[in-house]
Amino acid sequence: MKMALKRGIIVGVGLILQILFSLTIYLFFINKVILIHILFGIISLLLTLDLIRTSKNYSYTLPVIISLILFPILGTLLYIILKNNMNHSKLLKRIKRQEKDSLKYLIPNTKVNISDNSKIKYLTDYSHFPVSTNNDIEYYPLGEIAFEEMLKELKKAEKFIFFEYFIVDHGYMWQSILNILEEKAKNGVDVRVMYDDLGCLSTLDKNYPKELAKLGIKCIPFNRLNPIAGIIMNNRDHRKILVIDGIVAFSGGINIADEYINKTIKHGHWKDNAFKISGDAVWNYTVMFLTMWNSYKKVDSDFTKFKHKFTKSKENGYVIPYAETPLDDEITGEDVYLNIINQANKYVYIFTPYLIIDTDMINALTLAAKRGVDVRIVIPGIPDKKIVYTLSESYVEPLVKGGVKIYRYTPGFVHSKVFVSDDKVATVGTINMDYRSLYLHFECGCYFENVNIIKDIKKDILDSIDKSHEITKKEAKQKLVKSIWQALLRLIAPLM
Repeated sequence: MKMALKRGIIVGVGLILQILFSLTIYLFFINKVILIHILFGIISLLLTLDLIRTSKNYSYTLPVIISLILFPILGTLLYIILKNNMNHSKLLKRIKRQEKDSLKYLIPNTKVNISDNSKIKYLTDYSHFPVSTNNDIEYYPLGEIAFEEMLKELKKAEKFIFFEYFIVDHGYMWQSILNILEEKAKNGVDVRVMYDDLGCLSTLDKNYPKELAKLGIKCIPFNRLNPIAGIIMNNRDHRKILVIDGIVAFSGGINIADEYINKTIKHGHWKDNAFKISGDAVWNYTVMFLTMWNSYKKVDSDFTKFKHKFTKSKENGYVIPYAETPLDDEITGEDVYLNIINQANKYVYIFTPYLIIDTDMINALTLAAKRGVDVRIVIPGIPDKKIVYTLSESYVEPLVKGGVKIYRYTPGFVHSKVFVSDDKVATVGTINMDYRSLYLHFECGCYFENVNIIKDIKKDILDSIDKSHEITKKEAKQKLVKSIWQALLRLIAPLM
């Protein structure tokens, strides 16, 4: 925690110094204060109009607009500084170029007819990731079950291991994995590890990549914290991807820390999930990882050398692993969620750790409930972040009033991110129902249609509902003081 606090202070001081520098320039011209106020007033107005014109989501941009209107000088300076830093981020530019270059590896599957399937057509056309049917899939309703399967598959690795997680923490889980990675690296397996620098701020030393290098493991910390970085610190790598030899891939909600497998109890029982794919869909995850890796180190001139050719043909429904990136014009994660809600006929069941949603999502959920769809959402019974949980509670009342059933998972914390509907479609991945996941982070999900594990996903949610408490309308209604506090929190929701 001391290490995390020290690095956090350095970054915070850097941002404060940028603001103070701008204010110093303003004070230098204080004798022209009226002219400066008029100038900044005009600039803030133009920025506000531009935000209104270009906004993908007004719920997300509203706090920025309010700061520009109420504090034209400070708001404008802060906006320009952060926007400038983001536009000039060398890292984000490299990622964007690599994402574009990687499209040549995402070849549409012409053997699958998707012309009459709007949900699949949207994903293949706009996320660009191909659909496949030749897959074996297993769903794990708890992190500890998935962890055991991960160890088994890691021990089989012969060529390469690609490992990309938001959080890696010292403990039983990581040490068990690290022991295998070290052994495989010694035997010539190409072992690559990527973790998010902010996600591991309090868990790994800044020199940890050098420690892994001594073991023969290649390592990249994503988006190193930088006191001059500004808003690009918001763009985190929240993905969870493990690819082994191009044959097997794991993804889902779990990170690499002992609480995710209930070895350490932090917030009661940790309810999480993961899944394993063996088949053509593994290629999508391989491209996701290599795209991010080669944004840092351009070492792979041809991704196809990591592609495994599956000879046995299986028909197990449609599977599309897809990426969410803040660098394009699509809000893929939210659009997948909205498509599932809007096209549901019987039910939509949801797992989410955070419920910080915009008006589009609120309207979609309540409209589905009003037209007779059984809409149920399972949220944590024990929060991991109290302020974020208080903010999430502010969205419960309008949903419950609109007919949505919301359940608190009594035993502890829900970290799964799952939608399942009508015994037909589901999506499982890393994408939370909050602004960060939907608009700022690099994320991944997997869309399933008519796949065998859908029944397992549905059973997992229903079993969790049996252990949960349904929130009544009376319980959902907040007292005056708390509702005022929640309204203020909503103004800074995009920052949480």
